[in-house]
Amino acid sequence: MADLSVSFCGVKAPNPFWLASAPPTDKAYNVERAFRAGWGGVVWKTLGEDGPPIVNVSGPRYGAWHGPDRRVLGLNNIELITDRPLEINLREIAQVKRDWPDRAMIVSLMVPCVEEAWKAILPRVEATGADGIELNFGCPHGMSERGMGAAVGQVPDYIEMVTRWCKAHTRMPVFVKLTPNITDIRFPARAARQGGADAVTLINTITSVMGVDLDAMAPWPPIDGQASHGGYCGPSVKPIALNMVGQIARDPQTHGLPISGIGGITTWRDAAEFMALGCGTVQVCTAAMVYGFKIIDELTSGLSAWMDEKGYASVSDFVGRAVPRFTEWQHLNLDYVAKARIDQDLCIQCGRCHIACEDTSHQAITREKDGKRHFEVIDAECVGCNLCTIVCPVEDCITLVPLTEGVDPRTGTPVGGRRTWMEHPNNPSVAAE
Repeated sequence: MADLSVSFCGVKAPNPFWLASAPPTDKAYNVERAFRAGWGGVVWKTLGEDGPPIVNVSGPRYGAWHGPDRRVLGLNNIELITDRPLEINLREIAQVKRDWPDRAMIVSLMVPCVEEAWKAILPRVEATGADGIELNFGCPHGMSERGMGAAVGQVPDYIEMVTRWCKAHTRMPVFVKLTPNITDIRFPARAARQGGADAVTLINTITSVMGVDLDAMAPWPPIDGQASHGGYCGPSVKPIALNMVGQIARDPQTHGLPISGIGGITTWRDAAEFMALGCGTVQVCTAAMVYGFKIIDELTSGLSAWMDEKGYASVSDFVGRAVPRFTEWQHLNLDYVAKARIDQDLCIQCGRCHIACEDTSHQAITREKDGKRHFEVIDAECVGCNLCTIVCPVEDCITLVPLTEGVDPRTGTPVGGRRTWMEHPNNPSVAAE
């Protein structure tokens, strides 16, 4: 049996599946239910400093993007950090950590961008016996307007500064949670490393508006007739999160920096993909909110079975294995050629491939043969763009098949070599030479 246990920046857990800082980790009741279900760790919902209480709206805090089958593809929220008193949270964190010493307990923090504020709260968190802290530099709504959350995460100098403060005032590992609401994720990640961060976690939620009520003429969902932007998460943000994780993992200036991956993780396969791109642990929120804590059974059993099948004895055996194959466009092989192939036994003659290719692509699929309805690829026109495989409603009916040798019938160029754009004669710098 594969060993799912992990040690992440010295924090040990029985498996890499942790609950992200969010409503599911707001109190001892929820966290204990999660641990009983089998989750390897949690990041306690973000704590703030003592002072005026946080006030959340009492109307709809969530909005959803549904698929045709009502499956939740994305979730938007306008909830703030915890609205429970700091002392109660700290007491519960200490109690849960005593009762579940083998589980990872990370505490998310967000206080004003003043060193004294961080210096004041860190010893109180450390006294709970928590395993580490996560600096919430990602929240895009409510708190960012107060100079916290994403307002810090969008300024690399602030990230480095606050991270240094925290490293100076606590012995606990410091994880920095990054905002995706930025042009290039590498810069905040570099700042976190320069500040001494033990790890980065990403992505936090994406600034979003879920829709507009065209009768009320107001964004949706409304609070007394008005609405605000919120933070978007769930399965539909996974491609964005994977890219940002991979960018950090392959950046020479952050290479080797531990990463905890977040963003649309719903299945064991999602988790394995994040780990293959460099994540030592993964954090889950939306899937737990939609399906409940028992999804951990499918996550752990699925990952374990896949690892056994592939011969991976431990999670560390495949963490980062896909990173060397994640590169820039100019390094791709321009001599690689693939063509679409239609399995006539599976084809239901719907014609969607032909319409998509004829109207919007390269006119590379016929619709008739010997006077009968028939769809077939014209090799001389096919560029292997993959559109037909995407729109085809029958799984595996249309596939892309690489041409391993010979000549590309479309361009007449040899197939089977390996030239990148940096070596291609059409590259002006190559032509100049």
